[in-house]
Amino acid sequence: MKKSLFLGALIAMASLSFQSCEKLSTINENPNEPSNVDAGVLFTEGVRSSVNTSVNQSYLLGNVASQVAAKTLRAEVGEYSWNAFPNTWNQNYLSLGNLMEAERVAKEAGNNKMEGAAKVMKSWVFATLTLAYGDIPYSDAITGSTNGNWFPSYDSQEEIITGTNGILNELALAVQLLNNSGSVDGDILFNGDASKWVKLANAMQLRLLMYISEKQDVSSQFAAIVANEDLMSSNADNAALTYTGSFPNEYPLVPLKQGDFDAVAISTNALHQLDTTDDPRMYVFARPYNAGDIFTNPATAAIYQGAENGSEACNKDGSRLGYAYYNYPGHMQAGTMAEGIIMTYAEQQFLLAEAAHNGWISDDAGSLHSSAVEASMDYYGADWSMTGWNDFSDFITNSGEGYDGSITSIRRQKWLAMFFTGLDNYFELRRWYSQENGAWANLPFVSAPCSNTNGDALPMRFLYPGNEASLNPDNYQAAVDAYGGNSQNAKMWVVDL
Repeated sequence: MKKSLFLGALIAMASLSFQSCEKLSTINENPNEPSNVDAGVLFTEGVRSSVNTSVNQSYLLGNVASQVAAKTLRAEVGEYSWNAFPNTWNQNYLSLGNLMEAERVAKEAGNNKMEGAAKVMKSWVFATLTLAYGDIPYSDAITGSTNGNWFPSYDSQEEIITGTNGILNELALAVQLLNNSGSVDGDILFNGDASKWVKLANAMQLRLLMYISEKQDVSSQFAAIVANEDLMSSNADNAALTYTGSFPNEYPLVPLKQGDFDAVAISTNALHQLDTTDDPRMYVFARPYNAGDIFTNPATAAIYQGAENGSEACNKDGSRLGYAYYNYPGHMQAGTMAEGIIMTYAEQQFLLAEAAHNGWISDDAGSLHSSAVEASMDYYGADWSMTGWNDFSDFITNSGEGYDGSITSIRRQKWLAMFFTGLDNYFELRRWYSQENGAWANLPFVSAPCSNTNGDALPMRFLYPGNEASLNPDNYQAAVDAYGGNSQNAKMWVVDL
């Protein structure tokens, strides 16, 4: 494992040229250790590290930027004073070192299934990076140690997603490989089940096609994937990493300090939506505001309160996030910690519901929407006894949360269901915001944050990390020039409508 971590870090640093401008000519080797690392070992570490990064991104960035949560301290994300968020860049590229090396080793060994699974994970990480920053190192990334290119160029986002060697084609190729020979070794996500990797690869294609649907007519491509019927069929197919509770498989938020737990609360917007519809997920997404009193006296009535998105001058006194996300001193503890979500069956069904709403597929949008909401409820263990509803059927029929023929009804429930799904809940809000030309009134479940610093406008991207300007200056400058400056309001290809 130490060997795989070293290789991943070395390869990532080499590809990005972050740490050095000179090629290392020799490396001391331990004659008692093998010089080659098994693809499964690399894959295990690549999956774990990338999912851990995604969980941390969800907590500190994605949930807050999408307004299902609010920062109560260090409120830069919620008030729209954005920066590079360098951990998103650095940690994802480090994970790519292990994943792409696993892909290379598997290909050399003729292990098609292993190569395919590595392609799926690689594609997910690259998708996160390009959707966060825009143009990024892609074709030249993680290649410095093999071709001597220590200054990777930035590919355009359009080419990264839709090009010949782009993510969509890589995912399609992954499906072919996964349906071939070999085995998925070191698989801590699906325990070696290649069929679930195929379903994930197809669902990821649907996600990306929806993201670019305002730029290209993707209807036939989307419908063709759906027609193959090789998609997730239930929550049993969710791409969500289960944590065992001990290092290195511990839920990433558990080791954080108490101040970090205090820094994020359920948002006023999310709490309003959950509370007014008597949605049982409220008891999962948030712990009571008076959780300490309940721990001392379990008979105490629970109180829930939301914090406002925006600057620290706004109301920041809200319920901390739910028990499953971290153990807080003096509070009850969850029996099982949350999972690290890559993509869920619920999200897939919302994508299908939107496609049906758009007329891309002939399925019933209302049925697909209901299946999506129900899948989310089931995943989070909805306890209907804590609500005024008899069951899910009662809720979806009488709460006003069923599909009413409008895209808003799909968006609103998808927004809640994307809780802790990396940065994709922000990517979705940004897509809807762009489609509505920045009209917050057309997204009634969210609002311009209180006392924000960006003229009420939702930021369109993360800034490039500052050290790129000194360590990869020419390519960095070309990327910045393409956006007219390294601005959070510069529109990347997917939202430049």
